[in-house]
Amino acid sequence: MFKRFALALFILFVITACDRDYRHSPLPSTSNVVILGDSLTFGTGAATGEDYASILASTTGWHVINAGVPGNTTQDGLARLNDLLDAHESGQQKIDLLLVELGGNDFLKHVPQSQTINNLKSILSQAKARNIHIALIAIPEFSPVGAAFGTLSDHPLYEKLAVETDTPLIEDLFSDVLAKNSLKADYIHPNAAGYRVVAEKLHKALIDLGYLRKN
Repeated sequence: MFKRFALALFILFVITACDRDYRHSPLPSTSNVVILGDSLTFGTGAATGEDYASILASTTGWHVINAGVPGNTTQDGLARLNDLLDAHESGQQKIDLLLVELGGNDFLKHVPQSQTINNLKSILSQAKARNIHIALIAIPEFSPVGAAFGTLSDHPLYEKLAVETDTPLIEDLFSDVLAKNSLKADYIHPNAAGYRVVAEKLHKALIDLGYLRKN
């Protein structure tokens, strides 16, 4: 009986979380948007200026800071966060919106999932403590077979983490792109065309969250 009651409460919690309204007021064109990420944010696989952060900047007018470092794990991202938050608090570089794109290298390096989750939770909680708007970008679950046959999907830890931390989740940003050979530079990075698709999908997601006005 208790197990059934606990299960019912959990299902209700998930449904309620999924129904939360994460819409915000649109950010002005002068806003600073930081993307804390790895090689997917850096733009590996495409030429300079073809990364999705640069495209987002050109289509929104925002000052988009590409804080993507190839090879970074969630632990590396967490270590770099302090400098970003210090600059925010000092007024040197305010952060109006922080997008977190990390986890892919954890999967490739077989970092324990619990460690990945804890690192991401720490990043989210530290940013929220400074009243910074934040959104989490889901990364595909590592699957050579899925990549080969075009059936990639987001790692389930992101949806669970978004619910537990009450954080907006941007889904299927890379899964759909990396499932198509025509949009990939290699099996883990988009090419220039792929990054354009990523930027378009991100733009739409940010409209849905209210950070951008619908044209």
